[in-house]
Amino acid sequence: MAAETKPVTLGVIVGNRGFFPKHLCVSGRETIIKVLAQEGIRAILVDADETPYGSLESIADSQKCADLFRRHRDEIDGVLVTLPNFGDERAIANTLRWAELNVPVLVQAFPDDPNLMAVSDRRDSFCGKMSCCNNLRQYGIKYSLTTRHTMDPESADFIRDLHNFAGVCRVVRGLKHARVGAIGARPAAFNTVRFSEKLLERSGISTEVIDLSEIFGQIERLGDNEGIVLAKLAAIENYITTQGVPQKSVLKLAKLGAVIDRWMDEHDLDASAIQCWTSLEEYYGVVPCTVMSMMSNRLMPSACETDIAGTVGMMALAYASGKPSAIVDWNNNYGDDPNKAVIFHCSNLPKDIFVADADVQAAAGLIRPDDIPVMDWQEIIAGTVGKDNTWGTVAGRVKADPFTYLRVSTDDVSGRMRAYVGEGKLTNDPLKTFGGYGVVEIPRMQKLLNYICTEGLEHHVAMNLSQTAPIINEALTKYLGWETYYHEPAEM
Repeated sequence: MAAETKPVTLGVIVGNRGFFPKHLCVSGRETIIKVLAQEGIRAILVDADETPYGSLESIADSQKCADLFRRHRDEIDGVLVTLPNFGDERAIANTLRWAELNVPVLVQAFPDDPNLMAVSDRRDSFCGKMSCCNNLRQYGIKYSLTTRHTMDPESADFIRDLHNFAGVCRVVRGLKHARVGAIGARPAAFNTVRFSEKLLERSGISTEVIDLSEIFGQIERLGDNEGIVLAKLAAIENYITTQGVPQKSVLKLAKLGAVIDRWMDEHDLDASAIQCWTSLEEYYGVVPCTVMSMMSNRLMPSACETDIAGTVGMMALAYASGKPSAIVDWNNNYGDDPNKAVIFHCSNLPKDIFVADADVQAAAGLIRPDDIPVMDWQEIIAGTVGKDNTWGTVAGRVKADPFTYLRVSTDDVSGRMRAYVGEGKLTNDPLKTFGGYGVVEIPRMQKLLNYICTEGLEHHVAMNLSQTAPIINEALTKYLGWETYYHEPAEM
């Protein structure tokens, strides 16, 4: 099951208060329905003739809407509360309490027109939103706000807010029901990737485990010409250039990938983390990077060194953006620039985040032909196990784009989930190295690095070519209750 961005479904509550203009409820409801449909968001709300004007004001209205929401509980990802007039705060809070959805809630209020302030047209949604939020807080219901206090739902700013809220809903929905596969034991030398299955489980994230011996055993039973092997072999060769790679190594990767795909399908898993270092190289003769890259590229994130917490970060970013995530190391300084660094992995980075258009960018003198992704051998591990046992990496340079980074940790000492998140940009600064790599620039990066080291957090970090840090911060902090440090681009 991929971290795909299936259409979001929102329950919609149209607030109303009796002595405010009713025609605003009618027009406001129609506008919201139209906007949601245009943006590909499914709406579930009471029919226009089921309650007065299809809005909520009384206890009876709230009961009808709550019953509707409960019937669609498995479909509703979040709730949009819209206030075309002041709105009845009790009706809104009661509906959410009785529906028992436990999903993100966005509160939006229509703006008044200064030229239409007579009793017949005045909304007072500006004031009603405060009353609504006051009651939601009294009821213990978590909620999100639009970037401006009142917003025209047809405005570009609200559309942006709506899509950001949809991202929050996807992250919360995805992580609350996530299933992650741990393939192999934690490498002995990597204490840094220790994690707590129990803390993840408390957040709704289940871990399924399998030993590498079981993977190797299933591979042994596969013939070279079996259908699932040939299909995976073709998929690999269509995915990445394998020129110069021994065919026996590509076949081994195909068998490994076929077995992992089958196991993940059987256990309904969304993502994985694989042992790799150095058991797969010593006892099977390849690195699993290409197989992992392919999974991440189709939004089924896969992290190395059995870094399950790192995988969770990759998942959150993929849910928020609908784009592939990678796991990388904060690896090197970049000269004397305090706000730049080198990110690197060996690598299993998904193909879609690499530089791809060699002709255009090379002509501009920005990249080298060697920056284009290819299958290669792992130069670091080769020093221990030999080059012939390390084919299968995906080597290349990451695109020069804005990106979001995220690290998720299970803090066993305090018994809590923790994370840090922020945004930066990948640059075209010169860099000649191997594996998967890029140069990043992050505002006040020394402060971020100081935070990571002071708090004893990991050197692995998930990254995604998107600008989704506010979405991640809202989802993790407000709705999942994780302690999250948001490294904002400038001091507030």
